[in-house]
Amino acid sequence: MQLIALLIGIIILLVLIIKFKINTFVSLVLTAVITAIMLGMPLGKIADSITNGIGSQLGELSMVFGFGAMLGRLVSDSGGAYIIANTLIKRFGKQRLQIAVMIASFILGIALFFEVGMVLLVPIVFAIAVEAGVPILYLGIPMAASLSVTHGFLPPHPAPVAIAQVLGANDGRVLLFGFIIAIIAAYIAGPLFSRVARKFIPDAFKAKGNLSSIGEIKHFSPEESPSFGLSVLTALFPVILLAIATIYTMAINDGVTPKHPSMLDSIVEFIGSPSIAMLISLFFAMWTMGWGRKRSTAQIMESLENAVKSIAMLLLIIGGGGAFKQVLIDGGVGKEVAKIFLGSSISPLILGWLVAVFLRIALGSATVASLTAAGIVAPLMAQSGVDPALMVLAIGAGSLAASHVNDAGFWMFKEYFDLTVKQTLETWTVLESVISVIGIVLVMILNLLFH
Repeated sequence: MQLIALLIGIIILLVLIIKFKINTFVSLVLTAVITAIMLGMPLGKIADSITNGIGSQLGELSMVFGFGAMLGRLVSDSGGAYIIANTLIKRFGKQRLQIAVMIASFILGIALFFEVGMVLLVPIVFAIAVEAGVPILYLGIPMAASLSVTHGFLPPHPAPVAIAQVLGANDGRVLLFGFIIAIIAAYIAGPLFSRVARKFIPDAFKAKGNLSSIGEIKHFSPEESPSFGLSVLTALFPVILLAIATIYTMAINDGVTPKHPSMLDSIVEFIGSPSIAMLISLFFAMWTMGWGRKRSTAQIMESLENAVKSIAMLLLIIGGGGAFKQVLIDGGVGKEVAKIFLGSSISPLILGWLVAVFLRIALGSATVASLTAAGIVAPLMAQSGVDPALMVLAIGAGSLAASHVNDAGFWMFKEYFDLTVKQTLETWTVLESVISVIGIVLVMILNLLFH
């Protein structure tokens, strides 16, 4: 019954948005209520579940999103994004722009959460696309592929680290194998897939993107713009802070938070929190892209206010996705999926991947799907003799599959690139599924080579 309720819920959501053109946030919350009733949840608990879902989704993310949008707008309004775009086009040339964006996104993605990376990279990708005269989605797909593979396969991202702990896997092996898989998957799901998608869905590549989140991309002269180095430093400042914290924790404390932290440990943990890193970076940007360039406080504040106005609906939509996800979790959909796989005799790696795929489709969140799948397959690990690091990556691959309407990433991609729901399913959902399939194929190859 739970799986039938899930299916009906998804159909209702798509009908409300596509057929009746109801606002996406309203549709998500309404669908969450209807699905919760179908799942047999007590009526008195439904509101709590929805509130908790929105709260957990937007908790830290609202700060990260808000500060990230402000930082991006400051870099854009000062001419920084224009200079970054112009320089990259000249250095790499139009033919290799996708590779340039993919590499830059991969490097950023290692240190950043998916959502943070998207917020920081979208303004730069838009600027490059406009300046080079190429479709925004042509560069957006390689960017999204790189951010996605780092999120699913590489520590220090929450899902790979948490699954490694549950399964007793070595973080170093997860990172080594994950790196191999991530690079191959990012190239296939990024530059290669975008060429195929452009032939089959040409209309999606005509979309101009939702430029309201970063403002109009103006043309600046070199004299009135900040330098390339300062612009890159400002755009990457959150990444630098998060990377320092990650490297310090791995080098000094073996990747775990000490029970009795020193003053230095506490300071590093403080600046390594995404919301604090973004806050510090915003003040740095206010100086480098504002006061340091003789812009008045009123002009800087105008940029910040415009940035916040532009992401208000996007935040609500992501919160609505969180409400739908929480209802599915509280309604027992995850447990129902687990029952399907009890007593199965297929390869543990394929099983781990399949469980994660089903949970991802059912629950939306890649992290929740990963952790739930790890708990289900952990008992199999002792008997199977499979390398725990490969199991971590198999589950990671499964957790990326078939992102659709109950996943925040789906709505972010749709809104930023100004696509219809159908076009988002044809691009973003397929892209994520390609990464997932390539991931499990490479895991099985690595298992044959190193078993």
